[in-house]
Amino acid sequence: MEVFPGISMDPKIRFGKPCITGTRIDVATILGGLASGDSIDDLSSEYHLTREQISTVLRYAAHVAAHLPPAVGSSDENPSR
Repeated sequence: MEVFPGISMDPKIRFGKPCITGTRIDVATILGGLASGDSIDDLSSEYHLTREQISTVLRYAAHVAAHLPPAVGSSDENPSR
């Protein structure tokens, strides 16, 4: 099932993780590569992806991040020890 243009989720592929549509490459793999310093060209070559597919991963990640509540509460909710 496509959950975002170019990103799909299928419980039979990569345990249902969001993947680039038509591939078995999950979003987290590409984001992790970028975060660790791999270039878009490196990832494109390694995983046989287009620059557009990698851009789709970044757009999806931005979309998800914009809709999630903060991972930690305010200082009132988490008093220091």
